[in-house]
Amino acid sequence: MRVVSLVPSLTEAVAVGAPGTLVGATDWCSHPAGLDVTRVGGTKNPDVPRIVALAPDLVVANEEENREPDLAALRAAGIEVLVTEVRTLDQAFRELTRVLAACGAERPRWLAEAEAAWREVPRPTARLRAAVPIWRRPWMVLGRDTFAGDLLARLGVDNAYAGHAERYPRVPIEELTSADLGLDLVVLPDEPYRFTRDDGPEAFPDTPVALVGGRHLTWYGPSLAEAPAALSGALRAAGR
Repeated sequence: MRVVSLVPSLTEAVAVGAPGTLVGATDWCSHPAGLDVTRVGGTKNPDVPRIVALAPDLVVANEEENREPDLAALRAAGIEVLVTEVRTLDQAFRELTRVLAACGAERPRWLAEAEAAWREVPRPTARLRAAVPIWRRPWMVLGRDTFAGDLLARLGVDNAYAGHAERYPRVPIEELTSADLGLDLVVLPDEPYRFTRDDGPEAFPDTPVALVGGRHLTWYGPSLAEAPAALSGALRAAGR
């Protein structure tokens, strides 16, 4: 099999779960470290001719991260494209199984370990209301129907914008810091915007802030096995 991945999460999953099959990935595919494959542009602007020249048996993509015109161009070139949809943890496990099977791989141990890790998450005794900014200038937050929102909910953190009409709404900072929103916590991941201790928390002086790894919050792949412990640790560090 020759596989090109247009999704960072899936790139890691294929590289680790189906070694030797990956021949191309996007410029944003940073894991596993030292990945040596042909780079084919970004998730939103892949180099279609370069992908075609790699003669892949399969291109793996995602309905949220990749644009349909690019995927249609690949299909028109005679390339099989597998498009995933991942908006919950259960969906992630199903889609990872489907992708790896399409790559000709057996179900890897890390996937079973990830399922076990999430099954063992204790039922929260109390729930927290949080906002989860993913960008600033302008401020954007997690809205409805997101994978990251589902992970946090399993850890006892309810997204204040889960009922919003948009999946990634723009929200004025005045609204995010308003007492009327009733937040117990603000969760700041380090991607897609790289929030750090010096960039982000200062905007929320009256609310505890949890700095979390974006790979643990938003990636579906081998990192899912360590995500429950990593995210829970970050929440504890925020005093929650």
